[in-house]
Amino acid sequence: MDDMKKPLRHSTNNLRAEYRFDYRIAKPNRFAANFARQVTLDADVAAVFTTSESVNSVLRALIKNMPKTSA
Repeated sequence: MDDMKKPLRHSTNNLRAEYRFDYRIAKPNRFAANFARQVTLDADVAAVFTTSESVNSVLRALIKNMPKTSA
C-alpha cells in the first residue's frame, strides 16, 4: 500500500509542547462581532422563552420593577 492510501491514525501524543504562530500574517476574525452580542440561554429557559422578543419583554419588565440603588 503506498503512503497516500494509508488510513490516518489518530494518536494522543501528536501534539507539540509549543506552537509558534506568525500573527503578522493573521487575519481578523470576521465573526467576532457576532459573538460579542450573543447570549446563550439554558435549555429550560429557552423552552419557555422561544423568541428574543419574549426574553426582552420579560427582562424589561424586571428592570422596570427593580428597586433603584444609589451608587
